[in-house]
Amino acid sequence: MSHPHPELGPPPPLPEGGLRVTPLGGLGEIGRNMTVFEYGGRLLIVDCGVLFPEEEQPGVDLILPDFSYVRDRLDDIDGIVLTHGHEDHIGGVPFLLREKPDIPLIGSKLTLALIEAKLQEHRIRPYTLEVAEGNRERVGPFDCEFVAVNHSIPDALAVAIRTPAGMVVHTGDFKMDQLPLDRRLTDLPTFARLGEEGIDLLLSDSTNAEVPGFTPHERDISQVLRQVFAGAQKRIIVASFASHVHRIQQILDAAHEYGRRVAFVGRSMVRNMGIARDLGYLRVPSGLVVDVRALDDLPDDEVVLVCTGSQGEPMAALSRMANRDHQIRIVPGDTVILASSLIPGNENAVYRVINGLTRWGANVVHKGNAKVHVSGHASAGELLYFYNICRPKNLMPVHGEWRHLRANAELGALTGVPKDHIVIAEDGVVVDLVDGRAKIVGKVQAGYVYVDGLSVGDVTESSLKDRRILGEEGIISVFLVVDSSTGKITGGPYIQARGSGIDDSDFESVIPKIDEALSKAAQDGVSEPHQLQQLIRRAVGRWVSDNYRRRPMILPVVVEV
Repeated sequence: MSHPHPELGPPPPLPEGGLRVTPLGGLGEIGRNMTVFEYGGRLLIVDCGVLFPEEEQPGVDLILPDFSYVRDRLDDIDGIVLTHGHEDHIGGVPFLLREKPDIPLIGSKLTLALIEAKLQEHRIRPYTLEVAEGNRERVGPFDCEFVAVNHSIPDALAVAIRTPAGMVVHTGDFKMDQLPLDRRLTDLPTFARLGEEGIDLLLSDSTNAEVPGFTPHERDISQVLRQVFAGAQKRIIVASFASHVHRIQQILDAAHEYGRRVAFVGRSMVRNMGIARDLGYLRVPSGLVVDVRALDDLPDDEVVLVCTGSQGEPMAALSRMANRDHQIRIVPGDTVILASSLIPGNENAVYRVINGLTRWGANVVHKGNAKVHVSGHASAGELLYFYNICRPKNLMPVHGEWRHLRANAELGALTGVPKDHIVIAEDGVVVDLVDGRAKIVGKVQAGYVYVDGLSVGDVTESSLKDRRILGEEGIISVFLVVDSSTGKITGGPYIQARGSGIDDSDFESVIPKIDEALSKAAQDGVSEPHQLQQLIRRAVGRWVSDNYRRRPMILPVVVEV
């Protein structure tokens, strides 16, 4: 198995007749999926998603792939293939189209409807090409065949990309549920046919590669939901991803069976379920779904609320309910169902929400205590089955953290893929398919790009570090006035602390140390304000560390007169 090395440099020019594969996100992480394919000087992008921030990224709204690799080659992009409509695969599209709005978007009916609604908010009208399973489209030099795959959202597609360099198959996210709610199976006969033709490189979903056996059926949840609905005494509040149409369908079916009305809460939930209903992916009995304001007139035991926030997102409806910061107030006897998995890194936030809801008397049903979620990704047994059908010549695990990528690579090796034909890469690592072999040839920039409010890319790792220090250690500001000719203090120092746990009156004992540092600087002829600020920062920092064992941010301001 080949793998990246920290010393990798920029890749060499792509050999004539070769195909270059460059993942800009989704490898070594769950989210931000984006892969760039290059042949003959032209580019095809598969997916362009976002990653959601973790606790150590305060203030960040979204994390994007780094577009710098393609920024100077936007005119070379023939299209963006979107495998399905989840945010980690389409959420970055508006930000890329801001740079070139006429890049064609290629995807299924539901996927394109979801991204078009999102692009309206950005005032972008995209060029789109709707495809379905079985379609084959020429996109520049890339001959793309689309294959049905089963996932936790309707209309998911894998894509087989044919070029003179060989055929690459990108699975997108998939599982092999044999009893899907929409009766749309992963098209194993087509994958078998592609395998017979010869798959030169397979990029395969790794999310559940560590999970033995087979992923349970989506319909297994229905009976558990019915039991929860049967036992609920008051309102039922369900938190789910705003794009999980299959899960919402089961909630609607259970609500209809038990005589409850349903209201969607949250802009993205209302928008996406409206799209799914209009396109026929969501079957809604007449009169079942009502406006949230109509629930005030109904008894609690006839109410179901469907909202976002299953991952503990601070601004989502469920988190605000847990914090008593939402118009919907949790009361004893309410039942809350978290109908989703835990994305790695979100565990603390989710359990914080569960504790908050429980505090107000809610009965919280989640994956840890009831079977209210099944994964949308293939487990190890399905992946083995899949590899034996496809028989790829080269394998590149994608979509997963390092442990998932490694586990997926081992599964491929067990099915007979030679270990030196299995490429374990990470974001930015460039893989060339030349003469039937996939090999790592270099690395390009593929860091995090942070979205913070209206700012895109302005927040850096350094500023995030400052935010963490401010949040954990507080800030001390020191203001003083010095005589520009003598270097002596003529005003101050005035010291204030916020969030440091130090009382302002305690700073009397540090003033002599500041005077001493500035007197020595004057003797040494140091009078430049920036240098004086550094001296003050060191003096105050040493005093705080010695007396309080803390490391707050210290902000000295020196004014010369």
